[in-house]
Amino acid sequence: MADLENTLYMDIANAKGEPKGRVTIELRPDLAPGHVAQIKALAREGFYDDVVFHRVIEGFMAQGGDPTGTGMGGSKRPNLKQEFNAGPHPRGVTSMARSQNPDSANSQFFICFDNDGCASLRGQYTVFGEVVGGMEIVDKLQRADVIRNITVKAAATPAAR
Repeated sequence: MADLENTLYMDIANAKGEPKGRVTIELRPDLAPGHVAQIKALAREGFYDDVVFHRVIEGFMAQGGDPTGTGMGGSKRPNLKQEFNAGPHPRGVTSMARSQNPDSANSQFFICFDNDGCASLRGQYTVFGEVVGGMEIVDKLQRADVIRNITVKAAATPAAR
């Protein structure tokens, strides 16, 4: 049985607002407790509601979590100290984006498309979860697709579970 407190639902729409589907992410507090806590807090605040995927590179990854849609923004919460770990970056892994400063992750994250595409990122970015449902939706992400919301499964309505 999935850990409801460490499972996220991410509902995706296209740039026109038409639903594309739901992606389920299993969080890994064993690898990155600080990053998992920040993602869940931001999700509960509604921070990710209607935020776009501003960067999508075929065969590599899709990046979102910037409220400005430019790749330069973040939340008002403090940046996180890196929690680099032995977690690989295979297809479906979710990892925090950052600037050149290893301690600059805040709200932006990326999802890897391919097993080989993100291999070079291991040990340089903090893995905090993995897509366990809806990877077919992730595979079709396009720039400007919208994160309608991210919900912690434990807080989801009974109908949504």
